[in-house]
Amino acid sequence: MTIFSPGDLLRSLFGTAVRAAQPDHRIPAFLPPPPTGKTVVVGAGKSAAAMARAVENAWSRAITGVVVTRDGHGAPTQHIEVLEAAHPVPDYRGMAAAERMLQTVVPLGADDLVICLISGGGSALLTLPPAGITLEQLADINRQLLRCGADITEMNTVRKNLSRSSGGRLAAAAYPAQVVSLIISDVPGDDLRAIASGPTVGDNATAADALGILRHYDIALPPVILDYLERDPNPVIRPDDIRLSTTQNHLIATPQQSLEAAAEAAQALGYTPLILGNAIEGEAKQVGIVHGGIARQGVNHGQPVAPPCVILSGGETTVTVTGEAGRGGRNCEFLLSLAMTLSGLENVWAIACDTDGIDGSETNAGAVITPESLHQAQQQGLSAADYLSRHDSYSFFEAIDALVETGPTLTNVNDFRAILIEP
Repeated sequence: MTIFSPGDLLRSLFGTAVRAAQPDHRIPAFLPPPPTGKTVVVGAGKSAAAMARAVENAWSRAITGVVVTRDGHGAPTQHIEVLEAAHPVPDYRGMAAAERMLQTVVPLGADDLVICLISGGGSALLTLPPAGITLEQLADINRQLLRCGADITEMNTVRKNLSRSSGGRLAAAAYPAQVVSLIISDVPGDDLRAIASGPTVGDNATAADALGILRHYDIALPPVILDYLERDPNPVIRPDDIRLSTTQNHLIATPQQSLEAAAEAAQALGYTPLILGNAIEGEAKQVGIVHGGIARQGVNHGQPVAPPCVILSGGETTVTVTGEAGRGGRNCEFLLSLAMTLSGLENVWAIACDTDGIDGSETNAGAVITPESLHQAQQQGLSAADYLSRHDSYSFFEAIDALVETGPTLTNVNDFRAILIEP
């Protein structure tokens, strides 16, 4: 059927999904006509540098600007300055970059154009706290939310209510200039308000919403932040605000597009593709159990799809850490749970990777499992259950040489999961 080994085929499908979301392929069709005035580029996210490069390559007029991306995710540009900062916990470099962008767009007029480049990771990279609140205080809240398993929508609701650049504020600062925002989605459902905390998108979220989330997860709050939120300053820009009337937001790449590209590639190789969904959320361990049950049904009963097939899904799971955490991101945790659920089931392989090339805080994008993965581990005296219980999935897959390492891909359309079932 194919010259690929199962593992190579899965890596190839992941590569197809990533290529489908590359800025060089997606940006040119969405660029507006040149203005009579200046063209300025600003932006933030893991793909910001690659997006800036793509704009430069497709733009025929004078252009300037500044974008910020995660450390190690830079790309060479000629006219647009690329800054780097910390992610997922913000640092002073990201704060300075956000201030630079506001200073860049505030003086512009109605004849000028702002091209805003937004991708996943922009929330942390554009952190700009209100007066009286320190970056360290915001960073501590961010760490607590990451540790307790808050989902991306909840985290962004908190972030945008404690920011001077998110929740429509960047676009509002540029008014009356024309703003065209080109956005790569990394959130379930492609909600523009949630991607990078919506710096060019109006929102109806309130400080009370943010406070409710923080109380739900029992986050320890400094008195200054508690006081700020209880005064309900409603710091986001409402969707009907006149300052957003000159802003257009365009989704240029989405998880669904990448899943469909992988499905087409699988079909061309003789495998029936099944996309379970592009917005699957929940605890990574539980999502692994559910996917394992679906794969077992396919092997035993040919349902919901018969072999040879590839079961695809996307979205963003969470990992709620209990006790001391080991090394590993949500994709590796999903795979370790999946491997335990499959328990060496023959003819089933799987891959799970973050499309930005970084799973959690390690250097790998994810990993691959085979029918022999658990046996390989047992031969080395490794207990999959022990590694899963201490959230140490990276160490597990490192030990059996199953990590997928791509380096930064310079795009980000959330997680990619594929389960390959041979006859």
